[in-house]
Amino acid sequence: MLVLGIETSCDETAAAVVDGAAPIRDRIRSNVVLSQLAEHAPYGGVVPEIAARAHVEHLDRLVTQALAEAGVGFADLDGIAATAGPGLIGGVLVGLMTGKAIALATGKPLLAVNHLEGHALTARLTHDVAFPYLLLLVSGGHCQLLSVEGVGKYIRLGTTIDDAAGEAFDKTAKLLGLGYPGGPAVERTARTGNAARFDLPRPLMGRAGCDFSFSGLKTAVRNMRATLGPAPSAEDLGDLAASFQMAVADVIADRVRHAMYWFDTQHPGVGRLVVAGGVAANSALRERLRAVAFEEGFTLDVPPPKLCTDNGAMIAWAGVERLRAGLVDDLTVRARPRWPLDPDAEPKPFAGVKA
Repeated sequence: MLVLGIETSCDETAAAVVDGAAPIRDRIRSNVVLSQLAEHAPYGGVVPEIAARAHVEHLDRLVTQALAEAGVGFADLDGIAATAGPGLIGGVLVGLMTGKAIALATGKPLLAVNHLEGHALTARLTHDVAFPYLLLLVSGGHCQLLSVEGVGKYIRLGTTIDDAAGEAFDKTAKLLGLGYPGGPAVERTARTGNAARFDLPRPLMGRAGCDFSFSGLKTAVRNMRATLGPAPSAEDLGDLAASFQMAVADVIADRVRHAMYWFDTQHPGVGRLVVAGGVAANSALRERLRAVAFEEGFTLDVPPPKLCTDNGAMIAWAGVERLRAGLVDDLTVRARPRWPLDPDAEPKPFAGVKA
């Protein structure tokens, strides 16, 4: 089962071919990603218009390259998967319209993929994780805890009430003058820092529920940065970056423990945690979650860093899963800037963490 995947929801233009019938090590036949870091770096963040234009300029070439590296042609494919949302609508339109055109020209099924579902199912591509499992999805635009019950079946346990963790990393990097992209810059700077030096808040930590909040933490970093004067030392920056990173890890670990409590009541004995999304590439967070999983009796699965960030392979794999389930789309499907995995999500009752 060969599926072409196209991803253009933000600032990576990506195309990949995945073989759903192959063993894990051979599933990804090609995975081509073109980053736009240089284009957006002068602005300290992603500029939607620049991103969309770059997708238009490069996507056709990347699709051709992905097919060539996989050693297949359009006739060999069983489906065309393209991100249909959520994301920057200009970029989403470029990828989805390209997918529609290929599907129409080749007569192959179209699979309009939710970008978040691409992240959610990546662990099944890389680790053959069985349903159900608990998912922490952390990226630049999203921070959620979900129970993954099956393809297209998600129960949202908590989400951010303001900013996503990845956005907080990017803003902190900008406040500290560390450059763009912010997540890797903060992690590098924090490696030599003293995480105990600055007393930063842990929003919502200790409260019932699984929701996140990072806006107040960003404000605290800004205020602390102001106390360091116009020319902070490398030690100052390292300590503040480390303190921020530790605060984020503390909050996420606390929220994950609450979600584990709920998941255990619904799926006793399963104990499986998956972490996905760009922030999952942060090594400090991965180590913290590994410790939490061990303490709570969960198995932790994290895709390789290159499959945590946006890529075409995760979209192609989600296409494989949806094709197997018969979830094929017609050419009238629309691009969506917002597209929750659990559209009927309501707050879940929690008494707190496990005793």
